[in-house]
Amino acid sequence: MIDDRALTFGESPESEPRYDAVRTIVLFAGRDGERTVPCAISLEALEDHFDADERNPIRAFRANRGRIEHEARRKYLAGQVEADGSVLVRTEDL
Repeated sequence: MIDDRALTFGESPESEPRYDAVRTIVLFAGRDGERTVPCAISLEALEDHFDADERNPIRAFRANRGRIEHEARRKYLAGQVEADGSVLVRTEDL
């Protein structure tokens, strides 16, 4: 069996980061072929590893987007996804 999964990130409306203050996560999305894969990073991870704060977590996300997307991709390809199929990057992942 060949695993042909891939998670790519590009410029599309769904890949634009947005902060969910209720869940304290920054949401973004990747693509696996035609499928959209919801992704997120916790505010705690942004604070612990990227010197973010709740006032502007998007700035920290954008400044470190490559590393965050790399970790989301790693988790996705390893099958470390949430029950709903999304990928959540936590502080212990970085």
